[in-house]
Amino acid sequence: MAEDILIREDMGAITRLTLNAPGSLNALSDAMLARLSEEFGKLMLDAGQRVVILRGNGKAFCAGHDLKEMMQKRQAEDGGAASLANLFTRCSEVMQTIRRLPQPVIAQVHGIATAAGCQLVASCDLAVAADDTRFGVNGVNIGLFCSTPMVALSRNIPRKQAFEMLTTGRFFYATRAVELGLINKAVAGEALEAETLDLAETIAGKLGSAVRIGKRAFYDQMQMTQDQAYHYTGAVMVENMLEDDTAEGITAFIEKRPPNWPQD
Repeated sequence: MAEDILIREDMGAITRLTLNAPGSLNALSDAMLARLSEEFGKLMLDAGQRVVILRGNGKAFCAGHDLKEMMQKRQAEDGGAASLANLFTRCSEVMQTIRRLPQPVIAQVHGIATAAGCQLVASCDLAVAADDTRFGVNGVNIGLFCSTPMVALSRNIPRKQAFEMLTTGRFFYATRAVELGLINKAVAGEALEAETLDLAETIAGKLGSAVRIGKRAFYDQMQMTQDQAYHYTGAVMVENMLEDDTAEGITAFIEKRPPNWPQD
């Protein structure tokens, strides 16, 4: 029996998803997108899991779309327009689902993250990368502008730097990705797994309901004017404050003791 193209491991409250197609550098093939959508759908309903780590098996995190599959889609009677549109719609939905998940998603990045692979990093809530990781939106080098990766990228890094990446197709390393704000931290390769897990464990140790409320509000308020955002987040603070577990956390802080929070 063939090994799953996406491996899920639950480690307590932390879920680790491993892209497992090293022969294609973990390309976002139809099969990979389907498995990501399936697992994200399960996680959406799983209150017991508090953090998700997304990583790749083999030499790379993710090299983007499967170009061979894309070329095959062009052989359809309509020239591939419908099947290609369907591909990009499904990929965009997977990227946006990451933002809608109640759990923070951390990209654990190594090797390369190119084109839609770079989009995947940009779509995650947090990212830690090995310092020799290369990032790029390189489609322009083969005549295909990275228009869908551009959406997440341009919402992560400054506009002129994003446009330079998109029009030159150049790679840059993780230290530059930190400077631009694409990732949170660049670490030595041998420390990547430990550093990512440490971040995940720190977040998993917080009150799950507060993090879920906060993640939703974080992205919602970014689409609003400042006045709207303050009005909205004020209501979110009320919602959060009225949680019984929040009252326990505040009481514990006042009484100088650890909070007695549920473990699930």
